Amino acid sequence: MLFRLLADLVVLAHLAFVAFVILGGLLAFRFRSLLWAHVPAVIWAGVVELSGSTCPLTPLENWLRERGGGRGYRGDFIEHYVLPLLYPESLTRETQVALGLGALALNGVLYGALYRRKRRKGRPAAQ
Repeated sequence: MLFRLLADLVVLAHLAFVAFVILGGLLAFRFRSLLWAHVPAVIWAGVVELSGSTCPLTPLENWLRERGGGRGYRGDFIEHYVLPLLYPESLTRETQVALGLGALALNGVLYGALYRRKRRKGRPAAQ
């Protein structure tokens, strides 16, 4: 029971991390101090997705599930939990790369807007 609960908590943490990577740039507009956590999170997620690696949370979740009497799964977190919600078919490498690039592009746009906003506020008033 404890291992299954811990596996579920890992899933929630993983989901929160994915949501933070995707939407954290929006939070940075309000809470600038989040940039120090968000930038490394985006870099980490980009490296994992674009390299085809597996996030360490996935094997941890599988290990906990197996210890709790359940079964692990093949593939990664996004393929197992997120894509079945968004797409009816299995994850392909092209889709995985597109998701990674999409998250990076979204955050690039958000950070560009944040940078322009900061520059505008830093300019002295025209006299």
